[in-house]
Amino acid sequence: MKERRMAMMTEQKRLEKNTGWRIWWKLLRPHTLTASFVPVILGTAMALSVSEIKVSIFIAMLVASLLIQAATNMFNEYFDYKRGLDTAESVGIGGTIVRDGVRPETVLYLAYAFCGIATLIGVYICAMSSWWLALIGTICMMAGYFYTGGPYPIAYTPFGELVSGLFMGLILVLISFFVETGTITETSVLLSIPIAVLVGGIMMANNIRDLDTDKEKGRRTLAILLGRKKAILFLSGMFAVSYLWIIGLMIFHVASLWLLLVFISLPKAIQAASLFRGRTSSLHLMPAMKATAQLNTLFGFLLSLGLLLDYLFV
Repeated sequence: MKERRMAMMTEQKRLEKNTGWRIWWKLLRPHTLTASFVPVILGTAMALSVSEIKVSIFIAMLVASLLIQAATNMFNEYFDYKRGLDTAESVGIGGTIVRDGVRPETVLYLAYAFCGIATLIGVYICAMSSWWLALIGTICMMAGYFYTGGPYPIAYTPFGELVSGLFMGLILVLISFFVETGTITETSVLLSIPIAVLVGGIMMANNIRDLDTDKEKGRRTLAILLGRKKAILFLSGMFAVSYLWIIGLMIFHVASLWLLLVFISLPKAIQAASLFRGRTSSLHLMPAMKATAQLNTLFGFLLSLGLLLDYLFV
């Protein structure tokens, strides 16, 4: 009875109309922003052992990445509304359009503005490193737009986890490493893999939460194709791969023992996986979604800390 009452109170609070700055804060979907700043921090930490860190470029990368992730969330908000996927009762959305009365065009123009600012910052980053990054950055922004925009949205296919892990995980880490060092190494690629997997895990968690609604709306996400139970097992497997990957790097002497610090985050991985089991309601799966994002943040910070300690105590 107590759990049911708490759930009802949470539901009522969720459906309350946001006011003031909360409207715009919810639009950013802050629980997803970990997918943008963790890779930048990791890529910069990897660069410590190769070259001197340029703080101005690190800050520029961090801001540009946050802007692109926020813009992607706004495109998501806009196009899901246009396709009738979002309603006032939808869980996990900003709700700026369907609950708070903000005009859809305002959300779209704001997303374009964020991309424009990120492009200007990107010009500075390219001038300080390589103009080839202009092409890569453009592709990344296009991926953010076409994730839910265009005639064939990526979010409606089984490739959402792959695309998000590739662009917001692997590529973003490597760009952050490259702008500081001017090169890409085998070690930098190998160290990027577990974060790419966990960023993809955030998308998988989102799709498990929205499985029933997405299925009704005609989406064909990986979670839908696998089914709920197998999708949860797949997500748990993604968590396991991230930790086993670090052990593999230890065995093959690719990285130092300091990286074992990531195992401090293992209880969060266990918690995230367990929160998905036995639950089907989108509302009741929100804590599991949140725990998955927290795992990405904690794992990434601990991995970066391990690299920092390795640099300081070599």
